Amino acid sequence: MPHQVNGIIAAAKGAAVKIQSILVPDPGPGEALIRVKACGVCHTDLHYREGAINDEFPFLLGHEASGTVESVGAGVDNVSPGDFVIIAWRSPCGTCRSCQRGRPWYCFASRNAEQPMTLADGTPLSPALGIGAFAELTLVDAGQAVRVNAEASPQAAGLVGCGIMAGLGAAINTGGVTRGDSVAVFGCGGVGDAAIAGARLAGAHTIIAVDIDDRKLEWAKEFGATHTINASQTDPVEAIRKLTGGNGVNVAIEAVGSPITYEQAFYARDHAGTLVQVGVPSPDMKIELPLIELFGRGGSLKSSWYGDCLPSRDFPMYIDLYLQGRLDLEKFVSETIPLDGVEDAFHKMERGEVLRSVVVF
Repeated sequence: MPHQVNGIIAAAKGAAVKIQSILVPDPGPGEALIRVKACGVCHTDLHYREGAINDEFPFLLGHEASGTVESVGAGVDNVSPGDFVIIAWRSPCGTCRSCQRGRPWYCFASRNAEQPMTLADGTPLSPALGIGAFAELTLVDAGQAVRVNAEASPQAAGLVGCGIMAGLGAAINTGGVTRGDSVAVFGCGGVGDAAIAGARLAGAHTIIAVDIDDRKLEWAKEFGATHTINASQTDPVEAIRKLTGGNGVNVAIEAVGSPITYEQAFYARDHAGTLVQVGVPSPDMKIELPLIELFGRGGSLKSSWYGDCLPSRDFPMYIDLYLQGRLDLEKFVSETIPLDGVEDAFHKMERGEVLRSVVVF
């Protein structure tokens, strides 16, 4: 018997999102029904609303979520009803060529629920990133439900499901930041600040935050930035070199998704340094760099997709660090809002007024 609940629907490109009644089926084999406790408002949800991901409207938005397992389908043994979980948008299949090579964090066939959630009239919904958690209930593949310590705050824990994990992983998993490293982070929104927090956790000696908004630079200091640069007032590459003995940083993390900041991050590296792109660009963006610079500077240029995380490994670890007082996830929560506050939260996000607005149920 399907469950009728409220959800946030993006019905058409650029149209304001609205609460609508949706139908969520009971879980089938390998699926889990999750009662959502909290869900962050991420820029990716706005990309879906704007048609920048694909045009498979209507979308059920929301993906940075935590909740409790309501029920599970046949064959599910990783979670049980009542478990507190973070919902991941990566559920490794175990059989694709990446999983078979022992690299499940690159899984090319991540699993989602087989059954569709629908509008009340039966119209199938496209759940954002295979989750759709701006709703009181959502249906996911059981592998997407990662059990974590239930003592964690739901609104803080849910953010680990996407943006915070992306930033932490960009620094620690993809960038390989280690003790004594120098790091520059371009873009100090939620993902960038998480990368700063990750660099501090990993033992970086110098952590330089770069943005064009002084308010965001002040936030970056709270997460561990040792230096800040307002790129609208000074050349960030030259400023970074001055802070690093003329050399540049060991790891530069681009968390904007812009050709301008990518090029700045490229030149802000020391020789043989690492550049990690975690900011998501628009499909039409291009960058041009002299090939001799790519060759002569050495090092590595990487993209970080979801922080190259393995949710079953990483989510519980970061929740434990949060509960130990070593990772302040609460600081990422700018405000809590009701379900009907998502559209306003998009506008606050566009104006740079919040790190994360979080819907609580």
